[in-house]
Parts: sequence; C-alpha cells; structure tokens
Amino acid sequence: MEVQSKTEREFSKDFSGSVDLVGEGKQGSGSELPLFNFKCVAAATGNFSDENKLGQGGFGPVYKGMLPGGEEIAVKRLSRRSGQGLEEFKNEMTLIAKLQHRNLVRLLGCCIEGEEKMLLYEYMPNKSLDFFIFDPAKQAELDWRKRFTIIEGIARGLLYLHRDSRLRIIHRDMKASNILLDEEMNPKISDFGMARIFGGDQNEANTTRVVGT
Repeated sequence: MEVQSKTEREFSKDFSGSVDLVGEGKQGSGSELPLFNFKCVAAATGNFSDENKLGQGGFGPVYKGMLPGGEEIAVKRLSRRSGQGLEEFKNEMTLIAKLQHRNLVRLLGCCIEGEEKMLLYEYMPNKSLDFFIFDPAKQAELDWRKRFTIIEGIARGLLYLHRDSRLRIIHRDMKASNILLDEEMNPKISDFGMARIFGGDQNEANTTRVVGT
C-alpha cells in the first residue's frame, strides 16, 4: 500500500469534496479557479498524445489542447516522479489565480482527480523567449522594436508583482524559458511554482533552500 506524505494528505484534505461536484468549467467550493474533470482535459489533449506534447519541465510534461468551445490551452501535468512538484503545484495554483496582468500568463483552471493534478493555461503560440534567443535563425526575427517591447513587458510584469499587485511576490525563477510569447510577441511571465509572497512592509527574507536556475 502506498503511503501518502504529510504534504499530499494536507493537499487532498484542502480539496476534498470539490472535485466530485464539478464538471467542465464549473466553480469549485473553496477555490477561485474553475475545476475541470479529467475526461475533459484528456479529450482536449488527444489523451495526452505525443503530437500535442509541447515540452517537459521539472513540474512534468506540458501539452497543447483545445476545449470544446475552440479555445486553445496549455496543460501542465504534474509528474508523479517530481520531487518538489506537489508543493510547486499548490504554490502556483494559489498565487497566480489571484493575479491579473497583461504580462502574466493567465491560469484558466485546474484538474484534481485522484493522483492526477493539472494546471490549464492560455496557449502561447510563439513558445518561450529562449526559443528565439538561442536559435540563430530565430534571432533574426527579433528586431530592436520587438526586443524593446519584450523587455518593457517583462519589466511591467515584474513591477506589478513587486509593487502594484495586492500581493507582493518575488518570482525567484526568472529566465528566458519562463517568458512566454503570444501571437503578437507580447511577453508573459510564467511558472510561479517557486514564487514567494512578501509582507506589505517586508523588503528582504531568508529562504531555506536554493531555488531557480
């Protein structure tokens, strides 16, 4: 018999009763996010087919999908082998659900059924900034106007996180692969699994583990 860790037990308790009551896109009790059932997400991603796989991160695989209404989505599926994955899942879900800014990726909902835990985001057709920076052929597409727009957008997103949002948040894992680009090459900060909330008058804090890349 598999024994759940303390974190897993607490996580399951936090959401007990909510998953069974939700269908596609319905609001779950105790959560500000719409909860999607597993069948809906599996159908949207072609049963998590390799053709729809966008990439693989420490959190787990990411898939492209399409909801019945035609909206394209990106699905982050928590890997059962991910060491810090569960904590990062909880952190990202609770933080980004409370944030709204044009330069932050938008979280559309989540799926929590049994051992399956997934986050559903808006789909970014131009992938991430590192895809352009480290590809000599793609670098030519970044003229100085686009570069300035990307830099300005990232700065605006960080300013919102650090000063203008209702929560003061330090991302702690800023890198090119966590800057996603929409169809117009507007940047959106993503991956808040390692982010940390600061108090309103707090300027510095200690951390007990090394994070970031």
